[in-house]
Amino acid sequence: MQSETHSKAGGPERSPLAEMILVAAPVVATMTSYTLMQFVDALMVGKIGPDPVYISAQGNGMVWSFVPVSGMMGLLTVINTFVSQNLGAKRADRAPAYAWAGLWMSLLSWFVIMLPFAAVIGLAFQHLTNHDPRLIELETQYARILIGASIITLWSRAIAQYFYGMHKPMVVLVSVVAANLINILANALLIFGPSAPATTGNAMVDGFFELAAAAAAALGIPALGVTGAAWGTVIGTIFEFVLPMAVFLSPAFARRFGTRAAWRPSLAHMRDIARIGWPGAMMFVNEIVCWAYLMSALVGHFGKEHNTAGWIALRYMHLAFMPAIGLSIAVTAQVGKCMGMQRPDLAARRAWLGLALNMAYMILCGVLMVVFREPAIDLFIDPSTPDDARDRLIAIGAQVMIAAAVFQLFDALGITFIGALRGAGDTIWPGVATLVLAWTLLFGLGTWMVHHRPDLGSLGPWIAAAAYIILLGIAVTFRFVSGTWKTIKLVEPPRELAPPAEPGHAPALTAREAAAEALAAAGAVDGVVEAPRE
Repeated sequence: MQSETHSKAGGPERSPLAEMILVAAPVVATMTSYTLMQFVDALMVGKIGPDPVYISAQGNGMVWSFVPVSGMMGLLTVINTFVSQNLGAKRADRAPAYAWAGLWMSLLSWFVIMLPFAAVIGLAFQHLTNHDPRLIELETQYARILIGASIITLWSRAIAQYFYGMHKPMVVLVSVVAANLINILANALLIFGPSAPATTGNAMVDGFFELAAAAAAALGIPALGVTGAAWGTVIGTIFEFVLPMAVFLSPAFARRFGTRAAWRPSLAHMRDIARIGWPGAMMFVNEIVCWAYLMSALVGHFGKEHNTAGWIALRYMHLAFMPAIGLSIAVTAQVGKCMGMQRPDLAARRAWLGLALNMAYMILCGVLMVVFREPAIDLFIDPSTPDDARDRLIAIGAQVMIAAAVFQLFDALGITFIGALRGAGDTIWPGVATLVLAWTLLFGLGTWMVHHRPDLGSLGPWIAAAAYIILLGIAVTFRFVSGTWKTIKLVEPPRELAPPAEPGHAPALTAREAAAEALAAAGAVDGVVEAPRE
């Protein structure tokens, strides 16, 4: 058995749990902050009026805006893998080239994919859904704004993955918190303009909206409704990108890691990202398309009330799984770093530790979803909504919350182990598994439920979604336990283990010397030295 016992300098011990928390906490906070931006958007557009069309439009527009972007987002996640593995191999100066490659690839995809998609997004809503014309108009407007500004979103993700891989997530956290605060202010100004929404009953919230309305009146800002929420998100995202990019290009980072010198487009680094990242890209596109179809076409098939209640419930699911994804990103960085150190045994222990934390969190979320399901749904409903319409929304949403609570444990399995496998470079198998299960269950079983069990209403597609998440969690767990990922090599071994550049300049290491060098390499990266096997 191996145990991490003392620091390199003989200082106090840093336990694996403490190390995981130090890396994961800022990432989890960051992912929670991302989720809060959309959560707040939905809360605010729900106050425009009693018609449930606004929350549906914001939700449908948001998920469809990610369809053309999702492929690049999947590719960009492996920047974390390459950066963290080079960090573990003590070659952090090679990492910035992968961040720059992600920026250049994002720009190219924006011209080739995103802008053309923005032009035809309205056709998708018209031909894939049975939404009424007013809903199609609003969700199309919202989606077009986000897709048009998606280059900023992609650039912010590319730079964020660099800092995650470098184990410096606080840089991203600060920028995302600032972006959320700016988004809230911009939303209040742009959604409602000079007219404050209906009284919420909270003096602080109502006072904020009244101040925002007075500011909008003084500045001549009109009420833009749902499109105002989209522009608020864009403004927040600009700050989310600019702050980390400023740190990335700062003199300190440029001197230490060469972040400015690596700016030129590099086909070699782009090929690396594409070679390892294409399964993740496929997985992201596949999941976004299937979830967009589930929410817009299948759940939306039963009308605006079902669509709105589903989106409200999904906001709470986001609050559950986005922090779990944040911990998964930290697991990716830790597994990647350990694999760069040539320590798959340590990588496995980090993955299991991440799973334990994620399972505890998501089980708690499942319990809260069941216990507080009705007041949670009611929070999003406009105060002026008639009682009978309010009761229907709460009843539908409460059913969905129960269905979501059932699969929280399995979601923790899938999210954690997909992150661990990505850190090791094992991306093809999870990508294929996601593709097969999503189209079989989310799309196939969900469609069957709509046509053959209409008595279940929108709960039928949600049962299909639960089956998908449960089986995916089981599948990737078996893949991780198999240990196939331990043999993957993406970067050269740490410098201490690398052979001499020219034969004859240094004697070859003996087996005993090599083992000692490996021990030193493992400890030098984290300040942790591994005790001998017992």
